[in-house]
Amino acid sequence: MKDIVEKIRSKSGFIIDMDGVIYHGNKLLPGVNDFLKWLEESGKKYLFLTNSSQRTPKELQEKLKRLGINVGEDHFYTSALATAAFLASQKPGGSAFIIGDAGLIHAMYSVGYTINNVNPDYVVVGDTDNYNFEKIGMAVNMVLKGARLIGANPDITGPVENGIAPSTKALIAPIEIATGKKAYYVGKPNPLMMRIALKRLNVKREEAVVIGDRMDTDIRCGLESEIDTVLVLSGITSLSEIDNFPYRPHYVLNGVIDIVQNQ
Repeated sequence: MKDIVEKIRSKSGFIIDMDGVIYHGNKLLPGVNDFLKWLEESGKKYLFLTNSSQRTPKELQEKLKRLGINVGEDHFYTSALATAAFLASQKPGGSAFIIGDAGLIHAMYSVGYTINNVNPDYVVVGDTDNYNFEKIGMAVNMVLKGARLIGANPDITGPVENGIAPSTKALIAPIEIATGKKAYYVGKPNPLMMRIALKRLNVKREEAVVIGDRMDTDIRCGLESEIDTVLVLSGITSLSEIDNFPYRPHYVLNGVIDIVQNQ
């Protein structure tokens, strides 16, 4: 364990998932305060890279503040921001029908997109608590008329305090089934997210490490981007589930607490 921790600690750039790594619902996970303190004191570069599209970076910053952690807003990057940037590069100044919350809506506005409930260029779906049959029906008909279907992330579920909740891929499934059209997903494991993270941190992939709790998104994304990966067992993946996948993380820890306790 000590050798593994030393290898992780030697990295200069840390790309860190949030749900299941930093917190679980509204509960801070063990060792997080010490881990972030170590990152700051060691002069490490770090970025919270989350597939959640519900909150803006400012809202994520405020959430950590409520949990007793103060970090700058520039340390956060979401699948909503990545989705907006991708669509702005594909069709500048376009329009979208959005099924999602503030984080996704704000991100789309920030790149000059308008909300269109009639004939949008894209139907964009993200994590949301405001999900209903009327919106699904509208989205289905827009896609059938030519709007392209985009998912902010391909997560099927996400961790919440009382278990799990449906995430974007589960929410978008009825639209895919009803239209026969497959969505394009921007968030992890799409390597776009990792390329953005490396650019924002200004580190080479050899100098970086990805820390996440999901084999299908965090670990796969790191592996496909040739970045060392750390699976933490404090979130959605258990030790026994690792063998369900045809690939493995470089390192497995109980949580970020191991990075600061096992020195």
